[in-house]
Amino acid sequence: MRLAVSERGTGPRTAVLVHGIMSDSRAWHRVAAELEDRGFRVLAVDLAGHGRSPRARRYSPRAWADDVVETVESMLLGRRPDVILGHSLGGLIASLVADRLVPRTAVYVDPAFAFPRGIRGLVYKLVYATSPRPRRRVLMRFNPKWSTEDVEIELATLRDWDRRTLLGFADTRPLAPPARLVAPSLVMLAEKSLLITAPVAVALRRLGMTVQVVPGTGHTVFRDEPARFARMLGRWLDRTLPNA
Repeated sequence: MRLAVSERGTGPRTAVLVHGIMSDSRAWHRVAAELEDRGFRVLAVDLAGHGRSPRARRYSPRAWADDVVETVESMLLGRRPDVILGHSLGGLIASLVADRLVPRTAVYVDPAFAFPRGIRGLVYKLVYATSPRPRRRVLMRFNPKWSTEDVEIELATLRDWDRRTLLGFADTRPLAPPARLVAPSLVMLAEKSLLITAPVAVALRRLGMTVQVVPGTGHTVFRDEPARFARMLGRWLDRTLPNA
């Protein structure tokens, strides 16, 4: 499936951005602008069932990754991406895409490489499946660090989101850390990540990934501490992509 893509910048290097579930490419507005300022051409996709992209009959992490590869390969003109960046579910999808497109570097923001098991995991699924779309005041209460613009973007993306995408990870067994390191990889974690437990973080470090916790952040790290996120991302790009 060909996806909708928000493109900005004409720099010589390319960044592919993959949002999380219930979101879309608009969530990256600040990050995309910063990457553009650093000389990147930014390709931020809307996954199937999100934003301006078509709905699908069935959803799965592998199908989402196939869509991203099909869409951005034609835009890369035979080149590999310089950086792939994904958040939450988009972090998992970005890792599957990275395994095929082999970027020069990868960044995963509180990625869905794992999911709580047992009763805790079942409760999470039920909450996501049955909860109504949150109202503005609820978003503001649970995300006190978000800017007004980010709150409005979240409300807009929720209106465009296909709730059936939740069925894409009804079975959480496919959610797993990458099996191999294909590029220098940074994992930015929320202060108290709900998805990456201490044992999973250890496994990621053993694989060769750099894992850093961002103090004072919840799951949407780049919205809670945008300046700190930008500094960490910039340092990582300077380290892995000299002159980026």
